[in-house]
Amino acid sequence: MAMKRVLLSWSSGKDSAWALRSLRRDPQIEIAALLTTFNGAFDRVAMHAVRRALVREQAACVGLPLWEVDLPWPCSNEQYESCMRAVIERTRAENIQATAFGDLFLEDIRSYRERQLASTGIEPIFPLWRIPTRELAREMVQVGLKAKLTCVDPKKLDRSFAGADYDAAFLQRLPADIDPCGENGEFHTFVYDSPEFSHSIPVITREIVERDGFVFVDCIRPGMDYVPTDCASRTSRFDNRRDT
Repeated sequence: MAMKRVLLSWSSGKDSAWALRSLRRDPQIEIAALLTTFNGAFDRVAMHAVRRALVREQAACVGLPLWEVDLPWPCSNEQYESCMRAVIERTRAENIQATAFGDLFLEDIRSYRERQLASTGIEPIFPLWRIPTRELAREMVQVGLKAKLTCVDPKKLDRSFAGADYDAAFLQRLPADIDPCGENGEFHTFVYDSPEFSHSIPVITREIVERDGFVFVDCIRPGMDYVPTDCASRTSRFDNRRDT
């Protein structure tokens, strides 16, 4: 049986990393590439505020090509969808049959993706769908996934969590009303180590800024020449609740 070639939506966060782990355990799936959207004005991942260079290093760590899509700032849904249509055409041209997403339980986000792909011949797949998030969070930490919180919504979670490690201590002190995977937009992450990585990515946190109602943390490699920049990177209305 021919393997299904899959493009994985890659936000740089833990859910994307766990979706990769899940897909690689399916013998009928071949992951062809990672897909990341960047805020072109700030050169960072949409909403996560992660530098492009770090995402490229993630792709190298998992041994996959990275498809980089630059979005304008500000970016309307119409502009976002235009950029995604170009991705769909490339997906078809490269004989990729499906696109995978790390969504967990938000029905409106899933429905939107399904509508966008409905007439394209590209199958949307959701390898983490409906896994209980407390169970999922514990398993991520136990297996060795390591991440830092790069964006916090202070309306939902105290700003002191910005820059925290996503680990057992974090899960223990997380308020009971906050989803432990941040699926409701409470926080977003950058994964710097995972069982799927060939090596850990050393990072430290530097500048913290607040913009558009969110607290963003800048992660860099130790020792790099550091020029503070505004790391806020909000894009479409869909990006602030997914791919943590």
